Amino acid sequence: MRIVIINYGAGNIQSIMFAIERLGFKAVLSNNPKEIQQADKVIFPGVGEASSAMKKLKESGLDSLIPTLKQPVLGICLGMQLMCKSSEEGDTKGLGIFDVDVIKFTPKVKVPQMGWNQIYNLKSDLFKGISEDEFMYLVHSFYAPNCTEAIATTNYELEYASALQKDNFYGTQFHPEKSGALGEKILENFLKI
Repeated sequence: MRIVIINYGAGNIQSIMFAIERLGFKAVLSNNPKEIQQADKVIFPGVGEASSAMKKLKESGLDSLIPTLKQPVLGICLGMQLMCKSSEEGDTKGLGIFDVDVIKFTPKVKVPQMGWNQIYNLKSDLFKGISEDEFMYLVHSFYAPNCTEAIATTNYELEYASALQKDNFYGTQFHPEKSGALGEKILENFLKI
């Protein structure tokens, strides 16, 4: 299986590489459109600020490539947020794969939300073998509101979509690669899709 992690200078890529290796697979880092198109599975990571990450995607032409991919694609954290219509962070236009706008948590709660929180309302093969209310690791100040494409929910001041799916595109707000054995199970499920 050919697994490509999109390398556009905005990702915590090493921990994802190690998690995939622990599952017995090899992944390659690439920003080469042809290599990404030929992959069996694509992982779209992201750590950092939305507008500067989107600028990097545009510079490499990946902003127009990613929405056209036909194989399973997993966006993680900022990667998932960039797959949405827009983000309030830096007033950023997203890739428009998911029909939802990313907004900031209100000042009533501490941001970023950092640490372990529960996921529930699980609705996808991505969560095969994962029980309701399991804990995943999150670090974020912006979130995707609950919507028809939500396949997992988390509560932090309010309920929001902690995972999204549309067709072959999946996104997790949490970091499966930092969420222990259960997070690795989610990555393994993705690789089996």
